[in-house]
Amino acid sequence: MGKGYVQVYTGHGKGKTTAALGLAVRAAGAGLRVFIAQFVKHERCSEHAMIERLNQFITLKQYGMGLILKRKPNDNDRKAAQEGLREIRDVLRSGTYDVVVLDEANVAAKYDLISIEDILELIDHKAEGTELIITGRYADERVMQKADLVTEMREIKHYKEKGVRARIGIEK
Repeated sequence: MGKGYVQVYTGHGKGKTTAALGLAVRAAGAGLRVFIAQFVKHERCSEHAMIERLNQFITLKQYGMGLILKRKPNDNDRKAAQEGLREIRDVLRSGTYDVVVLDEANVAAKYDLISIEDILELIDHKAEGTELIITGRYADERVMQKADLVTEMREIKHYKEKGVRARIGIEK
């Protein structure tokens, strides 16, 4: 694959994780090995069922205790994120995976489960050929400056404003 770049998907609009998972499936389709680390998240969603079918190409691990947007993080949240950080450091340095997705890493940093310095260190010490995707709203300016590609998802209109709840297969 050559040089691995750093991509950031951020913003308050829908689609950051969806874009990263789409890239992961595309990479798997090309025979690349993918590691997906989900910070904050703990719930099993529809994408997990499909990713399990692709387990020879994609490894997915969750390092969270559930969404923290409406509550204060606790020690268990921090412990899960720190455990993930340790494992991800090894994964990124090993070069075993062609693509590594750090889903909701920006949110984890915003809520002090990991630090911006941790994310910057992951960028600096990843294997040369590993593509690194970092998702989540609240991307720090320093992370965006180090990235090779930054996409901001901006919400213009969302059906949740009409009371539509998250639907299986679409949002979860």
